[in-house]
Amino acid sequence: MEAVIITGLSGAGKSQAANCLEDLGYYCIDNMPPALIRNFITLAMNEKSSIEKAAFVTDIRGGEFFDEIKPCLQDLRLMGLNFKVLFLEASDEVLIRRFNETRRQHPLAEGGETLSGLRREREVLKEIRAISDFVIDTSNMKSARLREEIKDIFTKGEDAGFIINISSFGFKHGIPLEADMVFDMRFIPNPYYVPSLKKLTGNSKKIQDYVLKFTETQNFIENADKMITEMIPCYIREGKYHLNLAFGCTGGQHRSVTMANVFAKKFKEQGLRITIEHRDL
Repeated sequence: MEAVIITGLSGAGKSQAANCLEDLGYYCIDNMPPALIRNFITLAMNEKSSIEKAAFVTDIRGGEFFDEIKPCLQDLRLMGLNFKVLFLEASDEVLIRRFNETRRQHPLAEGGETLSGLRREREVLKEIRAISDFVIDTSNMKSARLREEIKDIFTKGEDAGFIINISSFGFKHGIPLEADMVFDMRFIPNPYYVPSLKKLTGNSKKIQDYVLKFTETQNFIENADKMITEMIPCYIREGKYHLNLAFGCTGGQHRSVTMANVFAKKFKEQGLRITIEHRDL
């Protein structure tokens, strides 16, 4: 039997993660106290249940019952269960906005103070986060991207391989918080100031031809490609399962989109698995 323990910060997307795993054939239970996870798995294993894969969401909503999470994980290891811990998080700013949009109160909020609740929750969860197999920051992640990432992690287990997530963005809209490497494309002449190109995007061949015609662009591609390619084996050796590359320009329309497309094509041709998202288009 395989199992996934989903935990993390309130509002970070745990229910969406569970829904994705359910679509992948996992038997999913939300808001499960840790002690009952242990009991459920024991029963399923002893009774030769038809359930081969299960996912459980457990978090701070369990109150004092959540204190059993560490002993529960230790017991599951002693049982020889093949399981992974998935931890979801996001920035305080994003989580506060999500709570405001849904008009829900944080489980640990005192007097309606969401921020104080989040700080207490981070403190409670820091040890679990440290031992989690996968940590996903959903701050700037759309639902479709989260589903794709979870699918990439769990469809093939430990053989899923290394994933490169490539994105374009505009600096005036903020840097993606989940980025491992940020590349500033503002050194390339801006097509925005060419009247015939202004309204196009980096998905257009005309924009791509313009951006790629400069010597400095070609030098950057060559050097960045060499650097990233040499670093990938090091990331894999350290147990990192994905790399988030973000290419930025002023508005996220032209240069950054072009370069994100260029590197997505390059890495795909090398046989690497990639995802691509143009955040500000």
